[in-house]
Amino acid sequence: MAERSTAAVDVADNSGDEPLAAGAAKATADGVDTQNRQAADGPMPEKEGERASVAPSAAPELHSGHKLARRYRLEECVTRLDGFSSWRAMDEKLRRAVGVHLLPADHPRARSVLAAARSSALLGDPRFVQVLDAVEENDLVYVVHEWLPDATELTALLAVGPLEAHEAYQLVCQVSQAMAAAHREGLSHLRLTPSAILRTSTGQYRIRGLAVNAALRGITSETPQRADTEAIGALLYAALTQRWPYESDAYGLTGLPKGVGLIAPDQVRAGVHRGLGELAMRALANDGATASRQEPACTTPEELAKAVAAMPRIRPPEPVFTAPPEYQHTTYQQGSYGRPTPPGGPVAQTLAVTPPPPPLQSRTGKALKWGVAALLIAALGLGSWQLADTLLEHSNQSSDNQHQPTTTGDDAPEKKAPEPIAIKRGEEYYPDGTPQDLDGVPHTYDGDSSTFWRTRTFYDGPEVKVKEGLGIVYDLGAEQDVSAAEIALKYAGNHTTVTLYATKNMSSQTPVSSMKKIVGATSSNSALKLTAETPVKTRYVLLWITAMPQAGADDYTKPGYKQAITDVKFAG
Repeated sequence: MAERSTAAVDVADNSGDEPLAAGAAKATADGVDTQNRQAADGPMPEKEGERASVAPSAAPELHSGHKLARRYRLEECVTRLDGFSSWRAMDEKLRRAVGVHLLPADHPRARSVLAAARSSALLGDPRFVQVLDAVEENDLVYVVHEWLPDATELTALLAVGPLEAHEAYQLVCQVSQAMAAAHREGLSHLRLTPSAILRTSTGQYRIRGLAVNAALRGITSETPQRADTEAIGALLYAALTQRWPYESDAYGLTGLPKGVGLIAPDQVRAGVHRGLGELAMRALANDGATASRQEPACTTPEELAKAVAAMPRIRPPEPVFTAPPEYQHTTYQQGSYGRPTPPGGPVAQTLAVTPPPPPLQSRTGKALKWGVAALLIAALGLGSWQLADTLLEHSNQSSDNQHQPTTTGDDAPEKKAPEPIAIKRGEEYYPDGTPQDLDGVPHTYDGDSSTFWRTRTFYDGPEVKVKEGLGIVYDLGAEQDVSAAEIALKYAGNHTTVTLYATKNMSSQTPVSSMKKIVGATSSNSALKLTAETPVKTRYVLLWITAMPQAGADDYTKPGYKQAITDVKFAG
């Protein structure tokens, strides 16, 4: 299991496992060591019988600037290994960075790489870095995948120090659930290393190289579920202790002392969360470790995900607020403005406080108070009568002099057209804890109709039955009157039901039942226009989808009930 990380493409050179410099803490989407200009992944010792023995073909001799399919322009080679190469490239059609694996069509692993890439692309799970294209063309086989410039490798995070208990909990929770879903579809990873785990700027963990990285290296396993489960256990162990749970050093982490075997995380580092440490041991028990408290070992990602769910939830640490400095009186307030400061610094002055005059307690005082109160009441009454008389007279004069209102052909007053409202930012709303496409949310208001946010594929519909709904919360920057919206949809049909709600914040913990409905409608084509009878004043708007049309398979998802949003515009 000992290996180094591949920051950009999770494919490595065979130059050994030298520690990753802490300065390379930021992964450039595919995990390139930006300091040394090479992939950060090292060789991964395979278990006996897990790696096919083949003679590698020569890697294609390509150069920066070469264009694939008249679309993908190669920019920088990040890995050249074992007959294949990996590149950072530019998708000139969609104007975005992508990663590309290249190998000759006659490479012994070319067929398996194509099959693995296409199977991974059909999964369409946003928790994995998505395969965008897998093509054989002009004696070349190439696989195109997402490039996440704002993501950071787990390798770089661990170079700084162990993770907080809440972060380690999120890591094992999200990775085990994602791998359980992949294995249910018959897909395994077999290369789950710190370099294969990316943490996005929103705190979500994404897995890179599902099925593809193992196929590129010719790695197979007779027990893929156990192999992936043990790998998740090793990731959790490293996150808790900043040590690799094997004798070999790897990924810039020091291995365990030789000859002592696998020891519990709390014996390696003080202060380790006990429940998470026991969970790591239960996952690593596949390799001969002994789970603490004699609890059964977790042999599949599904079992590990259930064990995580059975734990008490670990909440994030409370934010630490710095107390404001004690209020200091100015020199002017202290009464010494313009006076020279005595030697040795200013001298505190004691000011005499004059007590307030006593209240009126005598009979004369009480009578005076009642008299003043009566006069005030009389003055208020007289003033109110005069004000009402003046307003009534002014209203009558205005009615006599008012022009007739401009009317339309239907004899109705002309309404003012709603004005566009700019969207400042957006976040996915997923109260059940399962997001759809976190990184796609900005595409719904970037003004580019070719980009979009998409849902997963559901097999029951058109109403969403497995959850309450799917949605995005938008921040308008300030409270505004919202009365209309235009929503452009990727999949046409007459079953997309959308409701807009006014909400107090962008949290997914806020229930829909507590929000105020603005307007709702169901689509009849690929565009949906909503107009409210009465504008609602709010800063945050939830776009909530409760039904979707049926659509065929595409580059991202399988056929079924699904939807994607390309553009959202609000007006008020």
